[in-house]
Amino acid sequence: MMNMTKLSPSELQEVSKKVRVDIIDMIYKAGSGHPGGSLSATDILVALYFKIMDDSDHFFLSDGHVCPALYSVMAEKGLIDKNLLSTYTELGSVLQGHPERTKLKGIMNTSGPLGLGLAQAAGFAVWNKDSYVFCMTSDGEHDEGNHWEAVNFAAKYHLSNLIQFVDRNKVQIEGTVEQIMPLGDLKKKYEGSNWNVIEIDGHNFEEIIESVNKIKNPTSPSTSLGARPTVIIANTVFGKGISFMENNPDWHARAPSAEEYQKALSDLE
Repeated sequence: MMNMTKLSPSELQEVSKKVRVDIIDMIYKAGSGHPGGSLSATDILVALYFKIMDDSDHFFLSDGHVCPALYSVMAEKGLIDKNLLSTYTELGSVLQGHPERTKLKGIMNTSGPLGLGLAQAAGFAVWNKDSYVFCMTSDGEHDEGNHWEAVNFAAKYHLSNLIQFVDRNKVQIEGTVEQIMPLGDLKKKYEGSNWNVIEIDGHNFEEIIESVNKIKNPTSPSTSLGARPTVIIANTVFGKGISFMENNPDWHARAPSAEEYQKALSDLE
């Protein structure tokens, strides 16, 4: 069996390509889903599951609507049967439009309402300080007050084992984040809340992996980030990889037509 931790960036890119094809296939066949955010989150999830996390780590998905990406990554990793992907959103399927913890092994939190995932991850991190707890959030859900309560909670309890990835694709339902609720300088907001902040290109595997290595394996006192939670602001492209979806808010929550489906697959070849 291939040692996943040894995969090169180019090999990780190949995994991401397969995941993006799965995403479009699942959403097209189901007739519903959230392609834009799923495609932007893909590389972060591939890096986490294929390179970064070990058996003692835990992952919480806050923006549960991008679960097609999570399901596909889990299938590519062999954590679930890939044949299950064809059942996405079907009545009785374990793969629903938002993940359900009680339905699928390996899912840490049931999600749906946005803004709750970081609080769930932070609470878990309090009681599991010997493991790293990862949480992925969307930039759009930073509109939610509950999210910022969790930010303050994590800082108060010095949760250095909590690592949040923000999928900063700058698009949310009905428009851009800037149009709906501007976030301003997100880096400064987190720094002001006593979090370590790292900003990266969320499609660059070297940067994604190195950002976590800085936390897990500080090389010297000067690079140690201290006993604080860490947020990795990953700048991504909404609809990454599909030309007519990229940066287009119309693709927050709709399935492609047959013609669009074929064009999407062509873009991903």
